[in-house]
Amino acid sequence: MNRTEFIIATAIILFVAFCMGWFANWLVHRFIRVNQSDVGELERLAQELHEAEETRDQAITYLQQREAELTNQLAQSEAELAATMDGLREARYEAEQLRTHLERVTSG
Repeated sequence: MNRTEFIIATAIILFVAFCMGWFANWLVHRFIRVNQSDVGELERLAQELHEAEETRDQAITYLQQREAELTNQLAQSEAELAATMDGLREARYEAEQLRTHLERVTSG
């Protein structure tokens, strides 16, 4: 094989390698290519996910506020109950004292 035949054989091999690479690239891009409808669907799903996350955050905020309100109401009710129980205890004590005094006055 002389020099000219070697150069031609090398050129043919390089050209075939180039063609195979180009074909492989075209084939990969053909199978990987994303349709415009798929892109639209992905954008719609992303928007719905974003809206769902915002709704969830709003619900969490509302529940935290509602929990704080109910905790405050419970604390107030417990304080009122304690005050009422103290008042009832004092009223019973006074009634018992008056009953005792009345028994002493009526028997004495």
